[in-house]
Amino acid sequence: MKGRVLIAGFTTRHVVQSAWKAGYTVCAVDHFCDLDLPWYTEDRLKFEELEDLPDRIMEMARRHRADWFIPTSGAETFGPPVPLAGTDPRTAARLLDKLEVQRFFEREGIPAPPLAAEDDFPYVVKPRIGAGGWRNAIIRSRDDLDRWYRESEGAEPLLQKQVGGVPASVSCIADGHHAVAIAVNEQLLRGGDAAPFGFTGSVTPLDHPLAGRMRDLAVRAVAGSGCVGSAGVDFVLGEDAIAIEVNPRFQATVDTVEAASGLSLFSLHLDACRGMLPAPVPEPGRCAVRRILFADRDLVLSEDLSRFAPRVADIPWPGTSFEEGQAVVSLFGTGPDREAALRDLASTLNKLERYMRG
Repeated sequence: MKGRVLIAGFTTRHVVQSAWKAGYTVCAVDHFCDLDLPWYTEDRLKFEELEDLPDRIMEMARRHRADWFIPTSGAETFGPPVPLAGTDPRTAARLLDKLEVQRFFEREGIPAPPLAAEDDFPYVVKPRIGAGGWRNAIIRSRDDLDRWYRESEGAEPLLQKQVGGVPASVSCIADGHHAVAIAVNEQLLRGGDAAPFGFTGSVTPLDHPLAGRMRDLAVRAVAGSGCVGSAGVDFVLGEDAIAIEVNPRFQATVDTVEAASGLSLFSLHLDACRGMLPAPVPEPGRCAVRRILFADRDLVLSEDLSRFAPRVADIPWPGTSFEEGQAVVSLFGTGPDREAALRDLASTLNKLERYMRG
């Protein structure tokens, strides 16, 4: 093996699997510790609340000597006990502050949604600090805003004018000063009223007239951000490519980028941390899609879904209980184009639907 890495964050399976395929021994600290995480890890620890994460990381570092620490969502600002492979915590903290990112985009001349006033309906409200999109909401009235304040657990808000278009992202590799675009992706979002901006999957690559424009803006943003290793920029594609945020870590699109391109994002990440960036990457020769399946009612999953791997991942342990709206499992599809990849995914979904009944 090439060495041991410690990967930690709210969800790690996508990065863990990439590291394992690249030939590394992996230890993980993860909120879910799903059934398939042991397939790719030497050791793993589960945590319940984010405030418990630093102690679990320290415990894992005491158990095993790791060559590198790689943070995923929730661990970006933690000072690691072993050498860091990624964006430094201070830079990551700045990029997780959405108001700071807004100012950064403005300084760099990168189009971003304009800020809104509280009575300038409709607009989007999001927590100023954090990631994931699950607490972002469309505000159409004062009642909507009051409800968001009640449910946001004291989060400081950022208000932006609503922009319409296709949710998208660009996956990049950076060395702190320069960046290379690896893939352009379509982002699949939850929609509806409860969590309209919650991430539910991705399609790689995205075929769109603004894909080239988005790629150029993302390279400029990531190069100027100070990110090291894997980083990404989220966009909305309407009349122009409008940048939404910078992700200073591996993104949730790892699975579809690797399946479509055949690249090892983990290898590219570690190379970049050593100062080596890849040559320009050609467009993928195939399409890959990931969809997160959510419980449409309260249920207990009694079946072992591991027999459906590798068409599924993030596999729950048999007997796991889910409340309505909780993520259950990830499904994948591939094909020569988007339609074929979606048909491939649908065939797996049809096989799983009977297990989703409460």
